[in-house]
Amino acid sequence: MVIQESMTVMEKLGILADAAKYDVACTSSGTARKGDGTGIGNSISAGICHSFAGDGRCISLLKVLYTNECVFDCKYCVNRASNDVVRASFTPEEISRLTIEFYRRNYIEGLFLSSGVKGSPDATMEELIRSVEILRKQYHFQGYIHLKAIPGASPELIQKAGYLADRMSVNLELPTAEGLKKLAPHKSRTTILRPMKQIRNRREENRQELVLYRHAPEFVPAGQSTQMIVGAAGESDYQIVSVAEALYRQFSLKRVFYSAFVSVNEDKDLPVLPQGPPLLREHRLYQADWLLRFYGFRAEELLSEKHPNFNLFLDPKCDWAISHLECFPVEINRADYRTLLRVPGIGEKSARRILGARRYHTLDFSDLKKIGVVLKRAVYFITCNGRQMYPVKLDEDYIVRNILETGTGKYPADTGITYRQLSLFDADLAVPGMEGVSVCGI
Repeated sequence: MVIQESMTVMEKLGILADAAKYDVACTSSGTARKGDGTGIGNSISAGICHSFAGDGRCISLLKVLYTNECVFDCKYCVNRASNDVVRASFTPEEISRLTIEFYRRNYIEGLFLSSGVKGSPDATMEELIRSVEILRKQYHFQGYIHLKAIPGASPELIQKAGYLADRMSVNLELPTAEGLKKLAPHKSRTTILRPMKQIRNRREENRQELVLYRHAPEFVPAGQSTQMIVGAAGESDYQIVSVAEALYRQFSLKRVFYSAFVSVNEDKDLPVLPQGPPLLREHRLYQADWLLRFYGFRAEELLSEKHPNFNLFLDPKCDWAISHLECFPVEINRADYRTLLRVPGIGEKSARRILGARRYHTLDFSDLKKIGVVLKRAVYFITCNGRQMYPVKLDEDYIVRNILETGTGKYPADTGITYRQLSLFDADLAVPGMEGVSVCGI
């Protein structure tokens, strides 16, 4: 371990911002708390660095570790105690001053502050709280703050932090207790889940307080989240989504984040990844997570012990539909909202539009295209007025082959219907009713 005593704030920032890149558990604020006019900033639709808020804006957040010193020796972590890396630590005054100066220069809209465990969980949590207190009380900063809760910190400190931050998160790290014991032996599920439960319970109590007392302080108004590493300990996708589903149900989490394992240490207990991090697997887990949260799916519907991993070539919703062809085709003009959500190519917004539009007239495929339905996927699973858009087969092999087939110039296969991109030189294409009229004339 190399510790440098004399560093400028910018040198520390270079080290600690780089060390924070493996922590993906930050997101849009999810809160509508406005500034009261006595300070600066607000947390309306605020969020993560270089991501998108709920209203579609790309927003920025200072994402940094308070310190990369750590007493834990997690085998997958670049900042583990046994690694010989340059260490740095901010002081509460330095990180708060840095944040406010970045905000004043319009570099950022808020702060995501995580940390290694320096000394003890309580000592680290106290310094994080002091940093946020300076921002809130000395600089009157009312913008978005996402603060990591340090596992093992006392309940009193967790509660104090909850009244200062907009969102808090406790990283689960690994989906199973066995994986945690193997790769992070200094941590336990108990110390991780305890603050999660405390935050959930206190938020529920706070909601009741806000009903009775309008000006009561809010406790973690944007909720809590967590992160799981994907591909470090050999868990299946079924285990991961089952844990995520349980976390949503038991702890009322806003988000579970999935981080593809990146090999930064050499260790016999870590997997060898010759093809790099499992990014496509991470992507499929995010898609499945969306289905759990917004589309009414359950983990056991998407996967099972016999089929424990997602198909990397098909998104989870499409894979489910192909495996349940007995549920299709769906008649667009009669299906309810939940049924529409299960059709590949139909999302929440397009399902609501379908329900609204069919109150006034019967829908056909041209209407669905205007509504925003992705017909390239949906066409195999729907009918309009009892008719298909094209003569397609409700057959698993046929559908998979056509969905995966690209660049053939024919869609779907075997229909005889062709397509290609028009060019500026297609002046002699026949247009019904306008034969002999040039493109310029049209």
